[in-house]
Amino acid sequence: MRVIITGGTGLIGSALAHNLAADGHEVIILSRNPGKHSFPSGMRGEKWDSKTAAHWGHLADGADAIVNLAGEPIAGPGLFPWRWNEERKRRIRQSRIDAGTAVTEAVRAATNKPKVVIQSSGVDYYGDVQNDQPITEAAPPGRSFLADVCIDWENSTAEVEAMGVRRVIIRTGLVLSKESGMLPITVLPFKFFAGGPLGSGQQWWPWIHLDDEIRAIRFLLEEETAVGPYNLCAPNPLKNKDFAKEIGKVMNRPAFFPTPTFALKLALGEIAALVLDGRRTVPQKLAAAGFSFKFPQAHEALLDALNQ
Repeated sequence: MRVIITGGTGLIGSALAHNLAADGHEVIILSRNPGKHSFPSGMRGEKWDSKTAAHWGHLADGADAIVNLAGEPIAGPGLFPWRWNEERKRRIRQSRIDAGTAVTEAVRAATNKPKVVIQSSGVDYYGDVQNDQPITEAAPPGRSFLADVCIDWENSTAEVEAMGVRRVIIRTGLVLSKESGMLPITVLPFKFFAGGPLGSGQQWWPWIHLDDEIRAIRFLLEEETAVGPYNLCAPNPLKNKDFAKEIGKVMNRPAFFPTPTFALKLALGEIAALVLDGRRTVPQKLAAAGFSFKFPQAHEALLDALNQ
């Protein structure tokens, strides 16, 4: 396969690119600064402005797939999350719309169109759902800044379906990897024997091991009947208080020092929603399609992720 990846230098994109290249597929990573990265055999970088199909759009002609993961990081780079202000929120939203618009432009211009577009999204699509009801892909969108971002992100490539291109939307949960994402931030207090629940601890955290995230994307790339939204999260989500207990067990640390809701909101502002909001998201469509998780339970997933 020839696969084009936007956002291919991020946590998920980089892991997916290496996985595909290791299996002999041709991987093209779109980057604003491809010269800054060293790509192994089977991978190459192509320059793009993150807004249009200029300079790379011709590559979509005859490509097997485009995986659109690009967007301004929600929490910002580095270990500690950045507070949101109106300008940062604008960039988070607009960067995703621009990337989707560029992908759509490239597909529209292609004579031999890609077989599939994988469109990234997140479980934040469902908003903050503080009850214990399982949330499947059929659930309606929520009402929050992040839910609105996910809606716009998903809609940014909707037009390719009218062009006859199969489109899959991946609504990803908390990805477990010690390299980046939310897990390094979450485990930091445990390193100082001060870990515990965040806020009430009653909010559901849908999670997925990075290996399963990549395996699920590969599955959806190759499964020709897969269309529409798929929840990419393990079949056994946990409430935050139980997730904290599992981290404590894996790290051999206590897990009974709660961080009050007011303290998180005071320190982080609106971005505290990333850890305080919850929803019991389940991968109904993945299960129905026959996908099997390597890490269905949080303990084994955390044990592997934190000892990579």
